[in-house]
Amino acid sequence: MRIVTGMTGASGSVFGVEFLRRCPEEKYLILTKWGRYVLKEETGLTEHHLAEHVKKTFADDDLTAPFASGLPPFDALVIVPCSISTMAKIACGLGDTLLGRVAQVAMKERRKIILALRESPLSTLALEQAHNLSQLGVIIMPISPPFYHRPQSLEELVEHFTDKLLGELGLDTAHAWRPEALE
Repeated sequence: MRIVTGMTGASGSVFGVEFLRRCPEEKYLILTKWGRYVLKEETGLTEHHLAEHVKKTFADDDLTAPFASGLPPFDALVIVPCSISTMAKIACGLGDTLLGRVAQVAMKERRKIILALRESPLSTLALEQAHNLSQLGVIIMPISPPFYHRPQSLEELVEHFTDKLLGELGLDTAHAWRPEALE
């Protein structure tokens, strides 16, 4: 599976880092200008620290990048964390950045899109945009870590949300809720 991953300037870059670290699939990263800034501020990391987890990193202003045209094909677009501004641009069909253009390609080619929103509260306009995108098949997944595993640390909260995110891609995870728990 080939996954294009976006990281925006929304708080919560630790969730993007954990996703890149744990997702076993072929990954390409689009890091926005503010995504770079927040990554550094929140984690002390730069794109160079993420290089071992991705095949290649692209700048958001690089509209010549291969995924802007849909070639090579990819299976999913995961934006984690996703800002409300990025969601709004996608909802309006704006392709003036690489991330917006890849979202346009994913929608027109009916590829899986997951937006892991990290803002609260949500305005009525943001809720309407999320609703419209959901009707188009986009998975809107607010970063809301689960507590049923009784996490003992921030790291465990991040891990459990990442498990849910990986599960949305159809990937097995160590901490996911198992059907045998119902027996």
